[in-house]
Amino acid sequence: MTAVVKGQPDMSQLVAESYETDAARWRALVERRKAADGQFFVAVKTTRIFCRPWCPSRRPLRKNVLFFDTPQLALRAGFRPCLRCRPMGEDPRGRLAKVLVKACRLLESDDESVRSAEVAAKVGLSPHYFQRFFKRQTGVTPQQYRNRRLSDRVKGRLAESKTVTQAAHAAGYSSTARFYARAGKELGMTARAAKGRANGQLVHYAVRACSLGKLLVAWTDHGVCDVRFGETSAELADGLRERLRRATIEQAAACPWVDAVLSRVERPAQQSLTDQIPLDIRGTAFQEQVWQELRKIPAGQTRTYAQLAVACGNPAAVRAAARACATNPVAVVIPCHRIIRKTGELAGYRWGVERKQELLRREEAATQETPSTKTNGRRS
Repeated sequence: MTAVVKGQPDMSQLVAESYETDAARWRALVERRKAADGQFFVAVKTTRIFCRPWCPSRRPLRKNVLFFDTPQLALRAGFRPCLRCRPMGEDPRGRLAKVLVKACRLLESDDESVRSAEVAAKVGLSPHYFQRFFKRQTGVTPQQYRNRRLSDRVKGRLAESKTVTQAAHAAGYSSTARFYARAGKELGMTARAAKGRANGQLVHYAVRACSLGKLLVAWTDHGVCDVRFGETSAELADGLRERLRRATIEQAAACPWVDAVLSRVERPAQQSLTDQIPLDIRGTAFQEQVWQELRKIPAGQTRTYAQLAVACGNPAAVRAAARACATNPVAVVIPCHRIIRKTGELAGYRWGVERKQELLRREEAATQETPSTKTNGRRS
């Protein structure tokens, strides 16, 4: 299923945390957390200089450090501003957010000839640094972001346009050839099919009983679009209709992928037989990147939210990665249950922590079986 890409990339990594105590501030200083910038300032008694928490200067001894809430308080206490991190200047987080938002607006321009190098020049960055900066903050390259926004416009105009060509031009494509070259990838279906289903895509679903309660599997012609656990069939069907309000939803007796999904719940040792379950889902660029990384985690293993963010190329986006796990539309197939807290706790799970614990237990047990145990149930 398709989901509208938001007007700007996830900015959660730019949001500062709260640093109320000196102990928390010292940890931020030691780790040079940029998220702490603007929350407090660090003054060094021996040098009489004050800095930002992330300043690259040599770390002072704890006994020589004082913390101030504002640069003005540090000045009044007789400290001078650092010439490296310039604590009296504008908060770099604010500049970073402005540059990112401006770049996104330029990339969303109706002019299809817009190029990354031109955008880089307009936001005051070199082309090479702009590519790295944009991907680090959003998880995608500038052109990948632009392509997604253009395709999103096409989807919004298909229902009201007389032809697919008209919708493509209205969205900002100057050439229909370029639109058709990537239509399948960006729309998740052919342009003609997308136009025909714009007012209600057909979704079938089936509900089966399993050892963890009831399991609903929903699908389109292109693959599985929703997998969820629940206690009753009515509860599951209502949840599906709530999520896919504009779709035409019909119950079906069977689905070619239901048994494959059930196998992931009941027989995780046979997961290799179900790796080819096709999916028809769509999220933001960062959500899709998280979901792809989740599918790479082997059964029987776990990762932390921080490790997941690192795997996505954005270590600061831990909260965004957690939200992507929470909005995973296909339980088990995209194994968000394999993500735990760094303390080893299971954390939350949309379908219940008890189910998460049992899924992990089964997968761990399955991976500990010897090959001879898995063959015909006998040991050699």
